[in-house]
Amino acid sequence: MKRLVVKIGSNILADDREGLNMKRISAIASEIVEIKGMGYEVVVVSSGAVAAGMKKLGLTEKPKEIKLKQAAAAVGQSSLMWAYEKSFGEHNTKVAQILLTRDDLSHRRRYINSKNTLMTLLSYGIVPIVNENDTVVTDEIKFGDNDNLAALVAILTEAERLIILSDVDGLYKEDPRIHAEAELVQLVEEITQSIERQAGGSGSAVGTGGMSSKVQAAKKATSHGIAVNIINGRKKGLLVSLLRGKEQGTFFRPGEARLSDRKGWIAHGSRAAGTLVLDDGAVKAILQMGRSLLPSGVAAVTGDFEAGDPVYCADARGKRIAKGLTNYAAVDVRKILGRQTAEIETVLGFKYSDEIIHRDNLVLL
Repeated sequence: MKRLVVKIGSNILADDREGLNMKRISAIASEIVEIKGMGYEVVVVSSGAVAAGMKKLGLTEKPKEIKLKQAAAAVGQSSLMWAYEKSFGEHNTKVAQILLTRDDLSHRRRYINSKNTLMTLLSYGIVPIVNENDTVVTDEIKFGDNDNLAALVAILTEAERLIILSDVDGLYKEDPRIHAEAELVQLVEEITQSIERQAGGSGSAVGTGGMSSKVQAAKKATSHGIAVNIINGRKKGLLVSLLRGKEQGTFFRPGEARLSDRKGWIAHGSRAAGTLVLDDGAVKAILQMGRSLLPSGVAAVTGDFEAGDPVYCADARGKRIAKGLTNYAAVDVRKILGRQTAEIETVLGFKYSDEIIHRDNLVLL
């Protein structure tokens, strides 16, 4: 089976009068059922709970207070799932609700549990509907937006493609809402700084993710070997048309190398607890020679982390070049930084490993 993640934003599902656009949800559900009939497993990452809750609470604009947003999400999530349950039920297809926080994917055991749940649901032909658990989430454990969540779910489920439904046809060289003659970018070979600048912009009145967040999500997914499409979610039939081979929207070509599940979690799922600042020799050894990180290459340490925690590796200018699992706590790294491997046991009174981060636990960024 081929596996897809389809991300649907609030601006696609929201309706000013009804809270949720049932007609559009029904049309998307119908397309997803057709896609499943073509031999695909589909995971849906859906916003819309807050938008639905705003209508129920009588709010006319997106709440800014966390507690009010959480209340709107709590009220609206049941409406969102009922809409999907009804729409997919018309095609004899079952759905399941999966609510995640950043912590669920940051911890390795919970990451694996989340993956096992999703894979089991897919094996039963069920369409998982994934959303951020906005009723309990705080800024410290937020994904940021559902574009980022969709990229992480695509990596988690080892999907071959991520399709992001937007309110425009794709990535443009200029904002099409301002420049009527703006040119659509149909193919992105590599996400450069120029491409990121083109994305610009912020979210809609009911959503958090603008084109910039979609490009950042594409950057994560393509670096993991996952193809990404951004297409217009308001136009009927584009999902099926795309998967039948017709060009739609903007296509982001996947990177050639696909990270292992473990390294994918280190790079994109785990949350770094600190940073190791490296000297130029260590940067060269890691980037150009594929070496492990030794104590002699560490110039400074920031953060308070324990052995086994994920940490960033940065060059002298602060640019993050890698991320990995450290073999030593921050307090111990500070004692042995700049020293030779042979000195570790003498300085600390013990030695876990010759390396601070072994290359098997190190991912280039």
